[in-house]
Amino acid sequence: MAGSERLRLVVLFGGQSAEHDVSRVTARHVLAAADPERYHLLPIGIGRDGRWVRADAAIAALAKGTEFLPESLAVEGPTVNPFDVLDKTDGPVVVMPLLHGPMGEDGTVQGLLEVAGVAYVGSGVLGSSMSMDKVAAKHLAAAHGFAQTAWRGLHRSDVPDSPVGEEFLDGLAKELGFPMFVKPANMGSSIGISKVGDRATLRPAIDAALQHDDWIVVEEGVVAREIEVAVLGHTTSPRASVPGEIIAGAEFYDYNDKYADGVAQLLIPAPLNDELTEQVRDFACRVFRAYRAEGFARVDFLFEEGGRGLLLNEINTIPGFTPISMYPQMWQASGLPYRALIDELVGLAIERHDLAARTRLH
Repeated sequence: MAGSERLRLVVLFGGQSAEHDVSRVTARHVLAAADPERYHLLPIGIGRDGRWVRADAAIAALAKGTEFLPESLAVEGPTVNPFDVLDKTDGPVVVMPLLHGPMGEDGTVQGLLEVAGVAYVGSGVLGSSMSMDKVAAKHLAAAHGFAQTAWRGLHRSDVPDSPVGEEFLDGLAKELGFPMFVKPANMGSSIGISKVGDRATLRPAIDAALQHDDWIVVEEGVVAREIEVAVLGHTTSPRASVPGEIIAGAEFYDYNDKYADGVAQLLIPAPLNDELTEQVRDFACRVFRAYRAEGFARVDFLFEEGGRGLLLNEINTIPGFTPISMYPQMWQASGLPYRALIDELVGLAIERHDLAARTRLH
């Protein structure tokens, strides 16, 4: 397609979560890789205050050539009305929401896009919200019988102040043992996560997680390999990439390891035997279906060798999507390069939107 026939691809980035900066980097790489003959690219930034802006600097850079794009897109430009951006009067629109964390990956923006009646990449409202909230996600995993580590979901009100609170924490320590992980229920990129090695650091870790969410998850720590699988497709017909393995450079695969100066090793494909490779790929597709995921998701496992085997860690419905992120790299190793992956995701979004529109007519 060319000229006015190009599909308008709205690339949403930024957002109101702590992962705002990660999103800005991701959007830059998508703009650089997307086929300009196929798409009319429209980068739209969402500020930390929730304001939508047209990213004029990125648009100007694209007009000169992708090599002029900065490493991280600025959320600067004239304020725009979301429904004007999503208007389909001049032709079809597909939105690619590259928004990690709350107010982006949790079903909120997906709900807006549903109301606007536009096609968008990724999971719908239910799949996004269920997958994002770690407490709800673990309840769903338990309902499906998916193996996982021992855990407790806690609300802020469940953790009383001293001295009663100390007795509560003593019980939690006895139940889950050390080490344990404390995580905000609704956050990604390892933000707010602590590895707790003893009783003295448990409350500080809980306090740190509660800075990001009213709900937290406390999980049993295990000695295990970290295995990930990229899944692509519709809820009813997902397919899995070759698995990858992460060997963390820090105590665990934290924010710096993912995005800053980390030294994690990414092994793609993961060194697993054929039987285990097929087992983890099948497990990932079953998780994708159970969580009503759509388009793309990365499913993360812990592999406890000589113990419980594969344990579901979590599903991410807007996985890291720079060219060096695990999700695109696993598909690259499976024969689907970055640009083609973007095209496939856009095609899946259109198919799902068209099917939903036909269903609503009956």
